[in-house]
Parts: sequence; structure tokens; C-alpha cells
Amino acid sequence: MSELLAMPEDWTKALAIVAHPDDMEYGAAAAVARWTGGGRDVAYLMVSRGEAGIDTMPPEECAPVRDAEQRASAAVVGVSSVEFLDHPDGVIESGIALRRDLAAAIRRHKPELVITLNRRDHFMPGHWNSADHRAVGESVLDAANDAGNRWIFPELADEGLEPWGGVRWVALAASPASTHAVDVTDTMEAGIASLLEHRAYISALTDEDPETYVRGFLTDFAAGAGERFGTRYATTFELVNF
Repeated sequence: MSELLAMPEDWTKALAIVAHPDDMEYGAAAAVARWTGGGRDVAYLMVSRGEAGIDTMPPEECAPVRDAEQRASAAVVGVSSVEFLDHPDGVIESGIALRRDLAAAIRRHKPELVITLNRRDHFMPGHWNSADHRAVGESVLDAANDAGNRWIFPELADEGLEPWGGVRWVALAASPASTHAVDVTDTMEAGIASLLEHRAYISALTDEDPETYVRGFLTDFAAGAGERFGTRYATTFELVNF
């Protein structure tokens, strides 16, 4: 028997909220490709523009490059709505300001499923998770509740954003406490192509050929998840019910 459950399929609209351009592409984009290919609507929201992510490129030059790469990457997996909140990369703070911005986005998009990245201290033993990922993941969980409460951030209603209590799940990708998975055997190539659109970022990250790096990294993890899920390739999520 699989140690992972299948992700819910009875939804039509999702909002992915992550800290940086490329966060969705390290595995979750292959699941997005499957969902959009099945007619579901998925939108992306980046809390920062990833401007501190390339050591050889000053932030003011880096931000538009990463913005463009993220839009191209999203298009590969059928996502046309890509928004940025412009919180500062590397020092994103969890707290009221971020929760308000995320609650506003959830009210605006009205998703049933919210996707974010692992919020836990580690991705796996010995691999520390970044402060930005942890801050955004925690804030997404809080904002999913905030979005439905009229008396939390009541000014949002004055701005035309009425409460949205329709979030049914938050799915945290790449969590070491994953509970669910999506079979991405048929969309693995789309996931690889999506990450490859981040060429400036990847070229600064590794001396390997970008396609060799991307294909090796993604297929290794997806194959491991697939073994647990009973498929060739899979993407894993920690699913939280609301």
C-alpha cells in the first residue's frame, strides 16, 4: 500500500504562494502542469522578486531578469497569472503585514486550494530550509484563515475584497512531513522545461550544464516520491485541511 495519499481532485481553482521565483519549479510545477492540463485554474503569487538570488548580479538588475524568467516558466505549465508582492528577498518577515497581503490575495483569487513551499526547519535531515520559505509557509497557513474572517483586516472589505472562506486545503510542497502526492509521470517533461526557464538563476547556481542539472535533480526526487506513491514519478505535499 502507498504511504502517500492521492491529492484531492474535487476543486477548480488554486493559488500558489511562494517566496521566490523558481520555488514552484523545484518539483511542484509538474503537478501544476497536470492540473492545468485537466482544466483547473492555477495562479502564482511570488512574495519577492528573488532579487538577492544571484550573487553575480546586483539586485536592481536581478529582479527584472527573475520576473521575466518566472513568467516564462509559469507559461510552460499553463499558468498565465503571475503576481509579485515585492517583499525584500532574503529578509521576508512573517507577521501582520505579510498576512494582510496574503489574505488580500486569497480574497481576490478565491482559491479552494492554496499551494506553498515547505515551512519546516529542514527539507531533509542535514538540509536547512531558508528563512524566507519558513516565513512564507507559516504566513500562508495563517492567511488562509484570515481571508475568511471579516473582523481580521476589516479594511480589506472597504477595498472591495469581501471575506473568502472557501479555502479547503493548504498544500505544502517538498515537506519532510508529506502526506499526499500527485502522479506527474505524464507531466515530468513540462516540469523540467519549466525549471529550465530560470537559466540565469541556474547558471549562477551550478557549473553543470543547466539541462543536466535540472533533469537529474528533478527526476531523482520525483522517482523517490514515485516509489513511495506507486508511480514512476510523483510530487509530494503536506496537506492541511481547513
